[in-house]
Amino acid sequence: MSKLRIAINGAAGRMGRRIIALASVDPHFQVIAALEFPEHPQIGQDAGEVAGVGPLGVLLTSHLNTDVDVLIDFSVPESADAITEICVARNIPLVMATTGFTPAQKERLAQAATTIPLVWAPNMSLAVNLAMRLAAAAAACLKEYPEGADVEIIERHHRFKEDAPSGTALRFGEIIAGVMGQAQHVHGRSGRPGSRTRHEIGYHALRVGDNPGEHTIVFGMLGETLELTVRASNRDCYAQGALAAARFVAGRQPGHYTMYDVLDHPAPINPTPTA
Repeated sequence: MSKLRIAINGAAGRMGRRIIALASVDPHFQVIAALEFPEHPQIGQDAGEVAGVGPLGVLLTSHLNTDVDVLIDFSVPESADAITEICVARNIPLVMATTGFTPAQKERLAQAATTIPLVWAPNMSLAVNLAMRLAAAAAACLKEYPEGADVEIIERHHRFKEDAPSGTALRFGEIIAGVMGQAQHVHGRSGRPGSRTRHEIGYHALRVGDNPGEHTIVFGMLGETLELTVRASNRDCYAQGALAAARFVAGRQPGHYTMYDVLDHPAPINPTPTA
């Protein structure tokens, strides 16, 4: 069986290390490049050692010096911007898992998808993307609810997360508003904002401890409430989703693919023990 040769940008980060760890024991993958910014203190170290799985013979570097089949980016927007240009120039399929892009950066990603196959989603978790489909189905059913349905989105993440609300929470809101038609997106409440209107979605961001990610979508009606919750118990779900996306996107035609496409064309995922 020919292994998929993958590179990881953001390889020394929390998610990069988990992708390396899981890919190193998955027979479908070969990690052949691990990228970080030039000033990173672990540049030059073995990527497997950095990931805690022992030496892989792949050094952490700031330059992509080898041919790869797919590149997975779990970094920061500025680094993701730069690596996207490299993927376009070298015709490398890309799994973009970084969030927090500006509108201009999003436009550049959309443009890249006209040249290379790109899986781009605000969340790599297969369960989260399934929950998005369920949220869309619930929104469609409740759209004509006689007394109206209020939608609030609560998200929890670790204390180190820099953007709020999460890209995933915003995506849930986009999906629901696309079905139900809410035009206002309210981020938290304080003081006396007045009665809640039927035309808004409320977002509430919690930053606590080492929470790897949790989203609750609340559909509130008079007399009853529907809550849809999806939570991660560790970060491996995001790493496994990124690896599933890598297997999906390899060899595809140029275009913007989402995790819905990955869900609809699943490749087997080898369960591996968490560290």
